[in-house]
Amino acid sequence: MNDLGAIGLELAVVVSGLAILLMDLWTPPDQKRQLGYVAAIAAGGIFIASFAFLVPEPRVAFGGMYVVDELALFFKRFFLLAACLVLIMSVEFSGRFDAGVGEFHALLLFALAGMMFAASAGDFSLLFVSVELISVTFYVLTAFQRRRRRSLEAGIKYLILGALASAFLVFGIALVFGTAGTLKFEQLATQETLRDDRLFQLGLLLVLVGLGFKLALVPFHMWAPDVYEGSPAPVTAFLAAGSKAAGLVLLLRVLFLAVPRLVSRWTELLVVLSGATIAYGVLCAIPQRNLKRLLAYSSIANAGYLLVGVATGGLAGVSAALYYLAGYLFAVVAAFTVICLAFGPKVDEDLQALAGLHQRSPLLAAVLSLAMVSLAGVPPLAGFFGKFLLLKSALARGPAQPGFYGLTAVAVVGVVVSLYYYFGVVRAIYWSPPPADWSPIAVSQPTRWSLYLCSAGMLWLGVLPNGMVNLAEQAARCLRL
Repeated sequence: MNDLGAIGLELAVVVSGLAILLMDLWTPPDQKRQLGYVAAIAAGGIFIASFAFLVPEPRVAFGGMYVVDELALFFKRFFLLAACLVLIMSVEFSGRFDAGVGEFHALLLFALAGMMFAASAGDFSLLFVSVELISVTFYVLTAFQRRRRRSLEAGIKYLILGALASAFLVFGIALVFGTAGTLKFEQLATQETLRDDRLFQLGLLLVLVGLGFKLALVPFHMWAPDVYEGSPAPVTAFLAAGSKAAGLVLLLRVLFLAVPRLVSRWTELLVVLSGATIAYGVLCAIPQRNLKRLLAYSSIANAGYLLVGVATGGLAGVSAALYYLAGYLFAVVAAFTVICLAFGPKVDEDLQALAGLHQRSPLLAAVLSLAMVSLAGVPPLAGFFGKFLLLKSALARGPAQPGFYGLTAVAVVGVVVSLYYYFGVVRAIYWSPPPADWSPIAVSQPTRWSLYLCSAGMLWLGVLPNGMVNLAEQAARCLRL
């Protein structure tokens, strides 16, 4: 495959980001917000163009460093759709910036490029570079409201902990290279002697620490609540959906393509991490009154559910995780779009501020309620069917490894407990005391269509799941499960 042709989608995203920066130079200040729509159209156009890529069999470029297969295309399309929705949301939010509106939209596109490179990582060097491209852009984006103390605090915390995670990651990669003599996943998979090499296993554990930070797995989760609360709403949405998905695809490629023979030895570790992440996320979300912090702990719990599918190590579990991720995208983007519109620049995201939302904007109230119900795992929405598939795959592994029975019990209890705080949001919308502000909330036409798409996605994936399940299975087969 031609190397430049292989990275055509990524090059288109990078060129779009550079074009936004150039257009910002000649755009009048009062029209700079419209650059978000230009960026969204670019991401949407690249998303449509991605379906012209046909990969009947996996192909490699740049000496095996870059891989194009169905798994990569699945995640690239996921990232492009997420970016398109987030960029539409960012137009609504960008009025709160003192300056740098064009740079904000361009940085979102550069973060998107990093995620797309991560989806095709075929060795540890591209893995590290893509992770750093994602991280560096988010260091800036989280602190973009530089006159807001919480935003600066979020940026500093994310920078310090992200740098620490990167140190673990690069040290782990150095140990892997020192023991194996290669960074390519395909070559690592063929070296039998590495299975019992303790130094090699230590290196992989350090890599797992770095990727666990991107996924917000316990105990690498400590950054999530403060960063989610302090970041601009579009950035938080992109972190919750895009950054988490990037961590997942890298974890899948490392475990199942680079070290497939070690996965069975690490099943107990993955089960413990998954159960602890679910339990911590749901329990810490119970007392939260700030909606963004609540969604941060919800994001931690959802990372635990994704890890359930990874821990099973089979086609059913991994495809269930991919399906669950697709449903999670629509729910989390819908929730943060409503947060962006419902809370003013000087209003904290407290649940009490949602009082009367059903009268101020019935659309926003209905979409946020639908997102909460889907995240809670209530039928017939996408969240329910995703959790059902994950728990089914875990139970199927129970006879061989009883630890999966315990993990299933923790996951089921987590679903039950989460009903309390998810439906607490719905209660705040419809049954809180009357608010002081009854003014209607204006919703632009592009944002309205974005909310319609998210709502339709949650319903479609739950009622007619077969199409997405088949796509997820097709992508998961690239891991040779």
